[in-house]
Amino acid sequence: MRALHLVDDRKVVAVDIAPPPPPAIGEVTVRVRAVALNHIDVWGWRGMAFAKRKMPLVIGAEASGEVAAIGPGVAGLVPGQLVSIYGARTCGLCRPCREGRDNLCEHVAGVHGFHLDGFAQEEINLPARLLVPAPPGVDEIGAAVAPVTFGTVEHMLFDNAKLEPGETVLVQAGGSGIGTAAIQLAKRIGCTVITTVGSDDKVAKARALGADHVINYREDRFEGVVRKITKKKGVDVVFEHVGADTWAGSMLSLKRGGRLVTCGSTSGVTTSMNLMQLFQQQLRIIGSFGCRMENMANAMQKMATGRVVPVIDTEVDFDTLPKALERMEGRDVFGKIILRVS
Repeated sequence: MRALHLVDDRKVVAVDIAPPPPPAIGEVTVRVRAVALNHIDVWGWRGMAFAKRKMPLVIGAEASGEVAAIGPGVAGLVPGQLVSIYGARTCGLCRPCREGRDNLCEHVAGVHGFHLDGFAQEEINLPARLLVPAPPGVDEIGAAVAPVTFGTVEHMLFDNAKLEPGETVLVQAGGSGIGTAAIQLAKRIGCTVITTVGSDDKVAKARALGADHVINYREDRFEGVVRKITKKKGVDVVFEHVGADTWAGSMLSLKRGGRLVTCGSTSGVTTSMNLMQLFQQQLRIIGSFGCRMENMANAMQKMATGRVVPVIDTEVDFDTLPKALERMEGRDVFGKIILRVS
């Protein structure tokens, strides 16, 4: 079968590999259908690994698939069933795992596609507990974007920032995959959404998704526009994942007592912060990483109603994936790039 191997920095090649053996106790063989690309794929491609890894490495951290075979002791899954795949190899035994706080696993082995072989391969054996069944009305693309794109946003906005109906939220980089999800999920509960994008064509697309105010950050200082929109009050929540380039402006965009939730640092991992601003304005900064499997299930239920939809920029195959990673690095996308596997 075929797989996409990262063999060196910025070098991904399609190769033939042996199919997996029959699934072991508690395992399922998954026939991968679609892989959704994320900035974590770009980081791995650029050599930004947070732990030691061995190459060649199969890429792909977010995916869906079809149950192909079931190992002994597996219940609740049947051959042919569409599933969304949790991207971290958690232990399933520690207290956070037992309590459904999967992304706080105390013995996580790593993230697939970054530290461990990922999902850009035709078949893979996985623990059954890491598979979330897709409900009726959700296709392979919807299931593919549930773990990172929508699950991350569910966890950020609702578990961590505690976003409430009627609040105002600033979504940074609204043209990104998680940005397009955040706009929709916030609007779904009746929030006022302000978002930033990098081009005029993305302005129109973000408005079409439901954003109330769209700021082209290449033309205006977004923090000044946010203060004007909110009549100098500021927003209740900032959805931050850009990092160093937007951090100071994001902090200035918050109202007194506001919450900033962050899951990423695509423009740099270090920044400086005004501590007097932090405590005098009684701001709250919340770090968020990944999601719980319950977030994936909740996201897919919302997709099944048609109230939120995956925003797809392009679909690619094994041969055109490197160009897709280059486009993502240059932020030349709106929504998700999907790799069709089988």
